[in-house]
Amino acid sequence: MKIIAVIPARYASTRFPAKLMQDLCGKTVILRTYEAAVNTQLFDDVFVVTDSDLIFNEINSNGGKAIMSIKEHESGSDRIAEAVENMAVDVVINVQGDEPFIDKKPLEQLIEVFKNDTDKKVDLGSLMFQIKDKEEISNPNNVKVITDQQGFALYFSRSVIPFPREENVGVRYMKHIGIYAFRKQALMDFYSLPMLSLEASEKLEQLRYLEYGKRIKMIETTHGSIGIDTAEDLEKARKLLA
Repeated sequence: MKIIAVIPARYASTRFPAKLMQDLCGKTVILRTYEAAVNTQLFDDVFVVTDSDLIFNEINSNGGKAIMSIKEHESGSDRIAEAVENMAVDVVINVQGDEPFIDKKPLEQLIEVFKNDTDKKVDLGSLMFQIKDKEEISNPNNVKVITDQQGFALYFSRSVIPFPREENVGVRYMKHIGIYAFRKQALMDFYSLPMLSLEASEKLEQLRYLEYGKRIKMIETTHGSIGIDTAEDLEKARKLLA
């Protein structure tokens, strides 16, 4: 089974423009993320796929592997699909470009999902962790997920799901972490299928997979991810490396 990591890297960012090219203790954020993915030693190959000459040159000039997107893309899945379309790979892991402190363990758990899936019932794997704070649960920027008894996603939403009509029934609220492992065929199917109403309404690309009947296996993890979404996040990351 050939497993690769692909890091989609857009130069533009609404909340923090050019964040991937910011200096993080002597190296850019995107280069540190790329090197962290390589250093896990979990992947047969690691690529950055980008719409930016700056990011492309940053990775290549430091001995890495970068791919330029040919088309404009609305989602990370589309960007990755274009990049791997002609690659002979089985599983593609989407690593976020703004997370230079990659935790190896959840990536190993995602890979194990596919190694153990001998019947090929899993199309995608992704991560979630429990949240308890009411403000976190109600925050629409935190995407929530509910699963069936086997851990397959039933729905993702920016709303509170399930709605707490009855509060004392043992419901756990799970936040989705946007790291995906794709079986290549599921990714290519996504690339060829049009957006439907649920995805358009919630602005969540994972809903396209569910709307077309793909099965997403969710893995519960502890929240070890440190993303860089703001200038304040960058300062925290610098302190961690100092």
